[in-house]
Amino acid sequence: MMAEPILQDGLIYWEKQSATYNGVLGGYGSGSLPRVESLGSRKFLLYLFPELSIVPSPARPLKPAPARRFRALDVGAGIGRVTSDTLLHLVSDVVLLEPVESLIQTAISRGRASAAAPRSSNENKLPLQKQKWKGIADSSKSVTFLQGTLQACDPANPTKTATFLGRVGYTPPVPDDDSGFDVVWCQWCLAYMNDADLIAFLIRSQAALRKDAPGVIVIKENVCRDGEGSVPAIQFDEEDSSVTRSDMHWKKIFREAGLSILREQVQLGLPKGLFTVKMYALR
Repeated sequence: MMAEPILQDGLIYWEKQSATYNGVLGGYGSGSLPRVESLGSRKFLLYLFPELSIVPSPARPLKPAPARRFRALDVGAGIGRVTSDTLLHLVSDVVLLEPVESLIQTAISRGRASAAAPRSSNENKLPLQKQKWKGIADSSKSVTFLQGTLQACDPANPTKTATFLGRVGYTPPVPDDDSGFDVVWCQWCLAYMNDADLIAFLIRSQAALRKDAPGVIVIKENVCRDGEGSVPAIQFDEEDSSVTRSDMHWKKIFREAGLSILREQVQLGLPKGLFTVKMYALR
């Protein structure tokens, strides 16, 4: 019988890793991977929500973007890399969920540093990890910090199923933390859930999508090869107690969770020797 991820073992592994880009990206944090990967994610999100484009482009609709604020839930968010490098460039408000103490505290420190100092004119020349988070200093955007596991999280009620640690940036006149999301973003974290917990989480995530607009669940994860005959396959890693699922295995999970694929795409431009990384947009 194939071994399954053990939550506590995964948490112990990540507590030992450096709370830096290099640490959360397995040694690839100082090369081209962070920028290439985040640009791929932004492009994928713009295909799903072309109205989020802020410059004239083929992706931008002719009609003006709606005035409402777009909201994203970033789960297993680590030090806030996806929040800062992908989501805040496109959406208004992010709720960031991370279980590991050292990682969430680093994310909070980065968010608070961004609130205390505006972005400078040479911001884009700095390493990504040192850049200020977009929209936080001027309070046009916000990030809310929650500590908790995906296994326990109810994305429809995140502040009730995880520990609230603070918020930076925009403060709404009425609390909005549990008011639904346009995007539930899951990246490089679902490998630490067994299939049953993952399916249950995806079912709960569907209930977290906004009722007044078409929301999506985005999954961006490593993908191993399918088994012989294109059957679902899975690989277990004892070092961090994680699993890598094949494309067919992911699609089996999606069906069991009652989700359909709106768009799927391979992330291009990553270093050779790594697993294929795929993005799936689900509803």
